[in-house]
Amino acid sequence: MTEDDAPGRRDIDVRFLLANERTLLAWLRTALALMAGGVALAQLAHDRPPLQAIGIGLLILGSLGGLIGYTRFRAAGRAIRAGRLPAPGHGPALMTAGIVTLAAVLVTVYLLA
Repeated sequence: MTEDDAPGRRDIDVRFLLANERTLLAWLRTALALMAGGVALAQLAHDRPPLQAIGIGLLILGSLGGLIGYTRFRAAGRAIRAGRLPAPGHGPALMTAGIVTLAAVLVTVYLLA
């Protein structure tokens, strides 16, 4: 009897694994976009420290987004292989709060300037 014939072995639908990988890539695209915006803002606002701070905030948020995405990718992969649902996590809520907060600060800085 081979490992594939072992009783209790679950077949993993490869579509779930590929969807998990696509989700990781979406997290990474978002992280790269945030970091690119942060670099652009920090470079173009060399004479305005508040805008430079927002640019650095975007760089940090983008870095955290990549880490959150990778952590969720690993957790979802383990859950898929174990035949259970992945835990929801707080990553998306944290990223949303960070983006909304930085956007509000950016609007405030531009309106007060």
